[in-house]
Amino acid sequence: MNILFMGTPDFAKESLKAIYEAKHNIIGVVTNLDKPRGRGMKLQPSEVKEYALEKGLKIYQPERIKNNKEFVEEIQELKPDVICVVAYGKLLPKEILEIPKYGCINVHASLLPKYRGAAPIQWAILNGEKETGVTTMYMDTGMDTGDIILKEKVKIGEEETTGELWGRLARKGGELLVKTLEQIEKETAPREKQGEDFTVAPMLSKKIAKIDWENQTAQEIKNLVRGLNPIMGAYTYLEGKKIKFWKVMVGTEDEIIADNMYFLRNGTIIVSDPRDGVFIKTKEGILKVLEIQGENAKRMSIQDFLRGNPIEEFEVFE
Repeated sequence: MNILFMGTPDFAKESLKAIYEAKHNIIGVVTNLDKPRGRGMKLQPSEVKEYALEKGLKIYQPERIKNNKEFVEEIQELKPDVICVVAYGKLLPKEILEIPKYGCINVHASLLPKYRGAAPIQWAILNGEKETGVTTMYMDTGMDTGDIILKEKVKIGEEETTGELWGRLARKGGELLVKTLEQIEKETAPREKQGEDFTVAPMLSKKIAKIDWENQTAQEIKNLVRGLNPIMGAYTYLEGKKIKFWKVMVGTEDEIIADNMYFLRNGTIIVSDPRDGVFIKTKEGILKVLEIQGENAKRMSIQDFLRGNPIEEFEVFE
């Protein structure tokens, strides 16, 4: 089969790598425009483009694909049997969806119809899910609404972060895409309609990253920290200075001794010790901080942080 691949970030690169190593005939790679990155803000290619360059694959980088007659004609001339789309970043218009013989197929990082949208991995962790997975589907004009081909479940670890789960699902997605293409080529691929019982996983806003000490439990704050690691980090304020938490756990009451703890305000530091760490009272449960980042500073262990930045017991995070 002649395959046209469309994708942009490292998540998509794993799928491109998988079908390349499976010896599929990749007739072209479509990815987003190079973007300025780093201190010098120099234009940098996407991870997909870097891999395509390494393997000598033909690359296309249209500024837009909607109402782009020239680009549509280019794809038509390529005559792809199937278009594989993985985290490309743009919705495909109907005129592109209708080009390939076997349609356009997508790798999505959730067990559809759960977590349709741009941030399925992050929301699975933010919501404390115990499992997630990857799905391949035939694409239509909706947002992740197409017919399901294959699914594979993945357990989420208790301490697993978005970054860690992202890597595992990226590799699993590549493996599932190869299986999907094999079945499509043999014309044995299943096709299952999605039900109406779905959830949405929208893009994350910066507003979500602020810890709400009054209303969030220790477990919810832990999920927030895991879900935003390494994207942006969950943050709070202490004496007007921004503090980010990168790793925390739910503490147990036998780890601390604090008189009248239950009368303290949520967000109060119950224990602050260079050896034992920092323990904070929440709406429900105790939060133990393991990795932290001060304002204009680097990430570090709580023990290293406390050596140069003492935190007093009974101070309150804002």
